[in-house]
Amino acid sequence: MCENCGCGNPGEKAIIRVPGEDLKNQENELHEHYHSHPHSYDPGSDHNHHQHNESGHDHEHEHDHPEINRKIVSVETDILLANNLMAERNRGVFEAKNLTVINLMSSPGSGKTTLLERTINDLKEKIKFSVIEGDQQTMNDAERIKVTGVPVVQINTGNGCHLDAEMINRAIKRLAPVDGSFVLIENVGNLVCPSLFDLGETCRVVVMSVTEGEDKPLKYPNMFRSVTLCILNKSDLLPYLDYDVSKAVEFGLRVNSRLQFIELSAKTGAGIEAWYEWLLIHGGLKPT
Repeated sequence: MCENCGCGNPGEKAIIRVPGEDLKNQENELHEHYHSHPHSYDPGSDHNHHQHNESGHDHEHEHDHPEINRKIVSVETDILLANNLMAERNRGVFEAKNLTVINLMSSPGSGKTTLLERTINDLKEKIKFSVIEGDQQTMNDAERIKVTGVPVVQINTGNGCHLDAEMINRAIKRLAPVDGSFVLIENVGNLVCPSLFDLGETCRVVVMSVTEGEDKPLKYPNMFRSVTLCILNKSDLLPYLDYDVSKAVEFGLRVNSRLQFIELSAKTGAGIEAWYEWLLIHGGLKPT
């Protein structure tokens, strides 16, 4: 998991800001937040090395520990436990405010942001939206969502490869969504770690572009087991690709027999109504 992939425990180090906000303000907030919470041991710090003075010589060396695998499992378990507790806290807030929170996940370049832009522009007269964008760096996606006129905050995770419940807790406070509204979360582009971290969301959706290959569910089963819906995006490119939609569906159902599929093009709008209907139903609204 994340201790092995190098992102550590990013929840306390993420920068959360709205488009146009001075980064220095957020750095000050981050400093206060970071130093008001206990922190886990950082495996990348200088404490991995021990300095000794033997026979008058200073030297550094690392020690092999036969129990290292057990310790890694313990650290990872603690991270998920803390995350799950915060996720339950988030879920209570979402339920109290009657929020429908959708966690959109995918590999990079699947078209999540384009799907959000079209969805918001087509439905914002019917329902209230706000958006949480997740990326390691840049405000690019938040700036795109800002153009739609809905509230948006950007989470920059730095080295982190996913959003976690702590980040969402902080982002929701900044976002202050209207009661009874939809909160759309665009997770960091990654089919591995985001699947492991409960955010307290109402539903999980994975977006799979038809340019990626049909076997993604078999390669990344944890992701496809964790979601309710798989969107097959960029269907407008199917005439130009050697892609078998039936195989993608077969592989997805092999991993998750309850998985639903919607084939659409966020660019042209083909098939998009099925996604809107699904979204409204899961928000407790009657499609019109």
